[in-house]
Amino acid sequence: MNILILQGPNLNLLGHKGPKNKSRMTLDKLNRELKKISRTNNLEVKIFQTHKQFQAINILQRNRNWAAGILFIPTSWARNDYTILETIKLINVKMAIIYFNKEFSFGTNAEDSIMVSENIKDFTGSPLDACIKGMEYLIT
Repeated sequence: MNILILQGPNLNLLGHKGPKNKSRMTLDKLNRELKKISRTNNLEVKIFQTHKQFQAINILQRNRNWAAGILFIPTSWARNDYTILETIKLINVKMAIIYFNKEFSFGTNAEDSIMVSENIKDFTGSPLDACIKGMEYLIT
């Protein structure tokens, strides 16, 4: 099974978020864990991180026939990027949208999000926990 992982703006700065006295979760650590999960479940994954809306749309469109599911961490795009939402609806691939809990939040949560569609299910938690829940959803 093929899973596309698309990470939105500023996620490269994930290590600057989180509780002060706990180990930092960086984007690199998160991606290593997601790759481990994919190997354990015999998944093929492609991981992209971008700050640019047009690149995110290109990635979604170019991988629409390859991906059986998409794990998407939209950060601020979840509040106001209707073009990405339109693309998600048009490609109609099973999608897990990830929001981080308060300690890791980039300012957008599921309640504030415009990312709502029949092919979308949202997950909230720590970066790793929310992504694991999203991956489990996509592979079931």
